[in-house]
Amino acid sequence: MRLNRGHRFLAYGLAGWCSEIFFTGLRSRGRDGNWRLTGHTYLWMLPIYGVAVIPFEPAHDAVRAAGWPWWQRAIGWTAGIYAVEAASGELLRATTGEVPWDYSRPRGRKPAPANWRGLIRPAYAPVWFAVGLGMERLHDLLDRIEVERD
Repeated sequence: MRLNRGHRFLAYGLAGWCSEIFFTGLRSRGRDGNWRLTGHTYLWMLPIYGVAVIPFEPAHDAVRAAGWPWWQRAIGWTAGIYAVEAASGELLRATTGEVPWDYSRPRGRKPAPANWRGLIRPAYAPVWFAVGLGMERLHDLLDRIEVERD
């Protein structure tokens, strides 16, 4: 039996959490000016990353069946990630009054980076391009995992 939606939700959520902690840790040298390499994420991010299973896996199956080349798929994933980032940010802002990753805030002595409503940064397009292709690999891996019924 294949992994169910709950297992897949958790897999995408944990993959996103771990990736975010790893990469924010790598970037912390420039941010904090020391070698602690402190990574961080937000509790909100687990369900945001996890919900990717709902639109992503059917879309991945469809573009694979259509034979899209890797670079077209990656452009599509980039747009999709931006859409999820903007929508989840707007929902969080409406619910809590703030967005944990608010890009409109200045970083240290640097001015605020280019952003749209504090929710998305154009500079992250290459990152989301690669993340989308990585999500394809995770989807393929999850499809190969078989679980036993109790």
